[in-house]
Amino acid sequence: MAKTLRTSGDYTVKAGAGSSGSNTIRLDASAVRIPGNLTVEGTQTTINSTTLTLEDQFMEVNRNNSTAGTEDSGIFFNQGSNDNQILYYDADQSEFVIGTTTHAATVSAITNITPGQLKIASTPAQSDHAASKSYVDAQVSGAAGFSLKVAGDDSTQITVASGNTLQFSGTNGITTAGAEPDTITISLGRNLDNIDTISTDRSNQDLTLTSNGTGAVVIDDVLSFSGMASDPTATAQTKVYNKTAGGGGTGLYFINSNISSGAVGELISKSKATALAIALG
Repeated sequence: MAKTLRTSGDYTVKAGAGSSGSNTIRLDASAVRIPGNLTVEGTQTTINSTTLTLEDQFMEVNRNNSTAGTEDSGIFFNQGSNDNQILYYDADQSEFVIGTTTHAATVSAITNITPGQLKIASTPAQSDHAASKSYVDAQVSGAAGFSLKVAGDDSTQITVASGNTLQFSGTNGITTAGAEPDTITISLGRNLDNIDTISTDRSNQDLTLTSNGTGAVVIDDVLSFSGMASDPTATAQTKVYNKTAGGGGTGLYFINSNISSGAVGELISKSKATALAIALG
């Protein structure tokens, strides 16, 4: 038989001393429905149901916080005998954190946290989406982006796409730009200092110094030639080199395929030239 209890004002059901006591009011039914709002004013609310369903679009935690940016708040995930997992907002750092903590859900501030793993989609759909490790690895070392691997003085390949920038840290005045196919341009905005050796590691490869426009390559100090064991091959370019001095008395030789049919010539010293002039009268 349905029964309605109606009052003209507030109605209180009190067991023992009420909220200050230890007695319990139990509603024993297959379902309890409250058409109006429900306000729980105690310090703890425990729900023992196996499924909790909310119609609300948003859920608010830390409701009575009245201070700006000073209280941590979030959700604890009970893991039984293991430490709790937690997703919370760290007010001091102004960031969200996910991880493992030894705290219980009754704590007011998180002071112990071991950051955990967060699994997301492999490929971000928008530029402001978080990227997975596999996506970042593919962009850095795969065909879709550029790869940079420098280890010691080995011959590891460096690949860049057009528009990418390769930055060298250290001395100022160095800028770089990438262009396809596989080209890196390094521009120096200042003189090179403390350089002892410039060499090429490719066998029989020329080392070319080229000035810009009508400028010249200037040697502003002593130019030293190491001794050659044999004469180089004559080409259309004049090659100057050093070997044991001959009749010219300098040991500084030159060779050019367009001069004397590529025959080797030696520059003559002043003393040799003077003696030759006297001898020839």
